[in-house]
This record gives sequence, structure tokens and C-alpha cells, in this order.
Amino acid sequence: MSGRITGIVLGAVLAAAANAAPADHYTMDGLKAEMAKLKAEAAATGSASETLKRYASHFTMLAYRNKDGGAEIHRQYADMFFVVKGKATLVTEGSIPDAKEESPGEIRGKAVLDGKKTVLGEGDVVNIPAGTPHQLLVAPGDEFLYFVVKVKESE
Repeated sequence: MSGRITGIVLGAVLAAAANAAPADHYTMDGLKAEMAKLKAEAAATGSASETLKRYASHFTMLAYRNKDGGAEIHRQYADMFFVVKGKATLVTEGSIPDAKEESPGEIRGKAVLDGKKTVLGEGDVVNIPAGTPHQLLVAPGDEFLYFVVKVKESE
């Protein structure tokens, strides 16, 4: 009897696997090749990004910047940054004076004050939990290309 149950369960697992979506694979060379397009888009503002793919509870992006970003808080989403190229300083925690909700759950301001500074470089990975103030600072002449996974943590 247990052999039959095992067979039924295994059959169900194999059927689900046959209907599974394919894995998505991004190479460093491929991501770096996209940098030229984002760099051109960022000429006026200093930053550009593109959403790569949306999933049930997260989505992926590629982002580029060559100047400081503003301060942000995402109430529902955690950010995971995977640094592809360049360097920047990430400021987290602290406070955002005069913060404004620009869209539901998305808060913006000019700067994160009294935050923790972490220098990020190629190959680094950082997780920024939902609700955590954060800001990227890019020194004049530097560039920063990073792969982002935005994970929904709450409603």
C-alpha cells in the first residue's frame, strides 16, 4: 500500500515538474552588455532601470546610475542588490526628512540622514528589508550597474 501511495505522489510531482516554467538565467556579460542602453537612457537624469521579469511574489530589474539617487522606503518590497559593475555607497536605516508617499507604499525624499554607510563593489550582494530607508550615493565619474530582485514581503 505504501508503495502505491509513493507512486501516486511521485507521479504528481513529475507531472508538476513537466508543467513548470523554465529557469531564467542571466550572465554577467549579458547584464554588462545592457549597460550601454541604460547609460544612454540615464544621460539626462543619472539613472535608468528596466524590469526584466515579473513573477508571483517578486520581480527582477537591471538598474544603472552615475549620480546619487534619492532616499526611498518600500513598504511592501524588500530589495536585493547584486552588484554587476562599479561602486556606490549604500546608506540605510536613519531617517528621511520631508518624506512623501509618491505612490501607494513608495516613499521618497532627498536623503537618508544619520544612516549606516556601506561601500558596495562588483560581486557584492545586499538585502534591504521592506520598510528600511535607503539611498545610493555614486561619486562623480563613477558608474554603478546592479541587478535587483524586489521581493514582496507584505500586503
